[in-house]
Amino acid sequence: MTDTIFALSSGSPPAAIAVVRLSGPDAGKALVALAGPLPPARRASYRTLCVPRGTVLDNALVLWFPGPHTATGEDLAELHLHGGRAVVAATEKALAAIPGLRPAEPGEFTRRAFTNGRIDLAEAEGLADLLSAETELQRLGAIAMAGGALSRQVSDWRGRVLTASAAVEAALDFSDEDDAADLSPDTRLALHDVISELEAWLVRPRAEPLREGFRVVLAGPPNVGKSTLFNALVEDEAAITAPTAGTTRDIITRAVAIDGVPFLFVDTAGLRDEVGDAIEAIGIDRAHAQLDRADLVLWLGAEGEGPTAAWEIAAQSDRHYYVSAKLAPRHHVSAKTGRGLQELREDLVTTARQALPRAGDGALNRRQHDLLRNCAAALADASQQSDPLLVAEGLRHARVALDALVGRAATEDMLDTLFSRFCIGK
Repeated sequence: MTDTIFALSSGSPPAAIAVVRLSGPDAGKALVALAGPLPPARRASYRTLCVPRGTVLDNALVLWFPGPHTATGEDLAELHLHGGRAVVAATEKALAAIPGLRPAEPGEFTRRAFTNGRIDLAEAEGLADLLSAETELQRLGAIAMAGGALSRQVSDWRGRVLTASAAVEAALDFSDEDDAADLSPDTRLALHDVISELEAWLVRPRAEPLREGFRVVLAGPPNVGKSTLFNALVEDEAAITAPTAGTTRDIITRAVAIDGVPFLFVDTAGLRDEVGDAIEAIGIDRAHAQLDRADLVLWLGAEGEGPTAAWEIAAQSDRHYYVSAKLAPRHHVSAKTGRGLQELREDLVTTARQALPRAGDGALNRRQHDLLRNCAAALADASQQSDPLLVAEGLRHARVALDALVGRAATEDMLDTLFSRFCIGK
């Protein structure tokens, strides 16, 4: 934290504009070294950037943000350069030559913001999701979390748990050793209210399907049209199609967005009892594993032989004298002629929207879900105890879980993993 870091925070050159950020105690010194006297705070100034010996680097806009009220909580500067590769490279070389400056590591700007209290851990996780968002649903969900939707709620829960803890501690302090006061009805009711709110968050759709895409697995025996339908749904010749049984031998995945909804389509090896060779057997084993991970299975095999809740799909309806062997398929489709594909896509979008978090709602990731579940369990246990000492211990466990949610208690390994998801300039 004593170093001053710099990095290109805009897209890779060439581009119209390249933004280089600096953060740390020597950011002002570096800006003076390249651009002359510090400009007025938080106002763009046009300057000629030069190395100490006078060589011109670029004509640029520079901004100066004195800490601590900055994105990172430190002194911060920005250089808005022309976006050519040579301009960026020369500027980075000049910055690296200034004592006390070094290139930033992935996510280091955001990590400093977290360390300096500008954002908490839940907001940082939301920001990481926002940077990787590719669909409108992902963007809206990430903005809610990055904007503090969960953090504000955690702060409210923590305050109410602290109030209950204070009431319990007061009861312990002012009671006789042999006659400790029971938890008051008001305190017990307040805990039940918090538990109810926690449970409402826990039943919300999770963040992983939103981040990774609604996982749709195409399954069935060989030569029923899985790969052809897969190619049609992802609008790409991603899977090899041929009349030979066992053509698809491994898992093929494609992430696509349909009407702003993220999907991950999975093509699998044909499922059959008689296996051609060891490689096909491995593919079939992997196909079965994908069925367990699926949010939805499109079953192209014999009716009733697919997994529970799978959609029965009657494929290859373009064939001459086509008569479906399925009595009540959810969809008749032909990947070659396009018959039924639009109806299938619309049905998939409707189903996925119901399973994914609503637009703008905060969604819990696995870490957050586990901590909220631990908090709810600790509060439920505390509310059922009659001994104030046990109640106090349960409330302490609940506070620990809430603190971990926003990073009041976080391990370095966990932080390293999170911030490594960010790009260099963020």
